[in-house]
Amino acid sequence: MREQPYQPLAARLRPTSLDEYVGQTHLLARGRPLREALESGQLHSMILWGPPGVGKTTLARLMSSACDARFLAVSAVLSGVKEIRAAVEEAQFYRQNGQRTVLFVDEVHRFNKSQQDAFLPYVEDGTLIFIGATTENPSFELNKALLSRARVYVLRSLSLEELVRLLEAAVRDPRGGLSERDVRFSPVELQALAHAADGDARRALNLLEIAADLAEAGDGTLGEEGLAEVLQGTVRRFDKGGDDFYDQISALHKSVRGSDPDAALYWLSRMLDGGADPYYLARRIIRMAWEDIGLADPRALQIANDAAQTYERLGKPEGELALGQAVIYLAIAAKSNAGYNAYNAARAFVAQDGSRGVPMHLRNAPTKLMKELGHGHAYRYAHDEPHAYAAGESYLPEGMTEPGWYRPVPRGLEIKIGEKLVFLRKLDEAAGKKG
Repeated sequence: MREQPYQPLAARLRPTSLDEYVGQTHLLARGRPLREALESGQLHSMILWGPPGVGKTTLARLMSSACDARFLAVSAVLSGVKEIRAAVEEAQFYRQNGQRTVLFVDEVHRFNKSQQDAFLPYVEDGTLIFIGATTENPSFELNKALLSRARVYVLRSLSLEELVRLLEAAVRDPRGGLSERDVRFSPVELQALAHAADGDARRALNLLEIAADLAEAGDGTLGEEGLAEVLQGTVRRFDKGGDDFYDQISALHKSVRGSDPDAALYWLSRMLDGGADPYYLARRIIRMAWEDIGLADPRALQIANDAAQTYERLGKPEGELALGQAVIYLAIAAKSNAGYNAYNAARAFVAQDGSRGVPMHLRNAPTKLMKELGHGHAYRYAHDEPHAYAAGESYLPEGMTEPGWYRPVPRGLEIKIGEKLVFLRKLDEAAGKKG
């Protein structure tokens, strides 16, 4: 008898019904719209968006089975327009016999625009029910025509409790699980494996299978040393270029802006733990100092720069301490986006405005001819004026009104800056300058 090819535990235990499926209760619980649509047989085109290992492919298979539809799968990594056309022809053949076809496209974000466009007409005329799976944000990676024809469902990482339940079921399962193997795991060990999987069901089952092999080679138990060996080298799931990456850097930035040092440290630690580039994080920390603190506390800018330089000198892990202390300081520093707003307003104004000439008194006059033409004439040297300020002078192009872009906030050093600007405006008013 021919020996069956090996299948990993995750493949052997793939659910055969929605009731066996673990996770995504926000979509599949009784009474939820997607569950209602499936139970009524009203399957529609959709995008399943979520991190790896949360059951996107399994869910697509279960949905097609629940609606008595044929299931065709193509991978955007391995397939092109030729494979799509072949799938369409197959679907057209079975449609003539009254059978619907689900075309499942794994990693659909890897298809280019022409490949995505190739199956749009057949989605629209009902030849295919399209289900795409992606780990990337569909609004960035998929064209609008496809998005308009498919509903997006967001799949979530599995909770620790769901993963533990999955592992417990795998240990007991007789149809491909571990029930026939002489292995035993304690609740603490299963909890540790689930925690290391970090929301990824496939990863959890892979870790369990490794643990079972190791336990079976001994007395059937894992123990502390065995558990440590299984977990060695496991790192928190982290996509360095995907949405999870940008969501976490966003959370770090917003925690600093929101003056929460503990939250800032948490997100920084999460990113470092997940393998984010510390040099990238250092650059973002410097950006936070300029954008959200600015002149309210110039020390924040210096500390952010010093932290980046410290990391360059010390590297990992010692240099990470400098980054940690930098985000603490930035979180507790006085906040101001006045400079950030002023810069953006000035850039926007210049982008839509014409090229105004430099006033004569502000022009450079390095030659005799330029002086004769009036360059620099009547320029007032501020250091020779009272308070080192040429009251009433204008430094903007002729005809341009004072825009008032920079508005210091009443926090930190900008309190003093604001007071100085009020004082200078009074000098201008006394000199007869019009605002």
